[in-house]
Amino acid sequence: MWKKLSLLMITALLAIVMAACGSNVEKEESKTSSEPKKEAEEVTVKHDLGETKVKKNPEKVVVFDFGSLDTLDKLGVEVTGLPKQNIPKYLSKYEEDKYENVGSLKEPDFEKVNELSPDLIIISGRQAELYDQFAEIAPTIYLGVDPADFMNSFEKNTKMLGEIFGKEDEVQTELANVEDEIGKLKKQASKENKTALVVLANDGKVSAYGPGSRFGIIHDVFGITPVDKDIEVSTHGQSISFEYIVEKDPDYLFVIDRGAVVAEGGGSSAKQVIENDLVKNTKAYKDGQIVYLDPGYWYLSGGGLESVSAMVKEVQAALK
Repeated sequence: MWKKLSLLMITALLAIVMAACGSNVEKEESKTSSEPKKEAEEVTVKHDLGETKVKKNPEKVVVFDFGSLDTLDKLGVEVTGLPKQNIPKYLSKYEEDKYENVGSLKEPDFEKVNELSPDLIIISGRQAELYDQFAEIAPTIYLGVDPADFMNSFEKNTKMLGEIFGKEDEVQTELANVEDEIGKLKKQASKENKTALVVLANDGKVSAYGPGSRFGIIHDVFGITPVDKDIEVSTHGQSISFEYIVEKDPDYLFVIDRGAVVAEGGGSSAKQVIENDLVKNTKAYKDGQIVYLDPGYWYLSGGGLESVSAMVKEVQAALK
């Protein structure tokens, strides 16, 4: 009998304990469910085309600006999609299948972009007119570089990406390195005190770029004296003749070959076009100072951490 009573008492005690535990669990679950969920941290990005709220560390990123892609690559940030046409050679890893193709720089595949459901879209000058269409799909920021204020806009864009992806310290270090490289180049340029002309070669035609222009960084930031301070500031440069080059007679002729990066098959004819009988009479030709700059950096992705550093080094190596 005592055994039966003991067993009944133990059973009853266990039932009470289990009921109490269940009640506590319910209370905890109720408490958890009533607590507000933590929202993902956001960054408000002010850019030339508006103001955009962006989640920190966005997972799916679509990039239409190769300068921004360059910076993200340097910072070790993965992207989901990009235009796969005319990718600069040094960024050729993005041709791999794991990266989605979202059209071309000038003709985005909006259907594909929408299908990817990105958390962030990054654009620049070539897509500026399509900003509203991008913004309807996902938060979109404009990170174009201002040629008239190159370094400030470059640094602002880079710091913005650092803030979005939690890479502020890395950005500060990289920007300090670039500033140091530019300082050395400026000293070298001031010692030489020589003139330069920057031209873009395209389909047998040549256009010039001076201070404040797309490639004006050579004069405005690197400190090399322009052979002509009155070149028209235009996206496509000032159309010039070869007689103009002979007349101005620069010490250095910096050439960017557009055909090498946009022509089908990567064809290049700049050297044959530039080094004709007329130009052979210039100081630049006679002194071996016609410099063919890498169009991947200069024409496609200028404004990235890696490209700006490479641009500095190219010009520095050219100075004698």
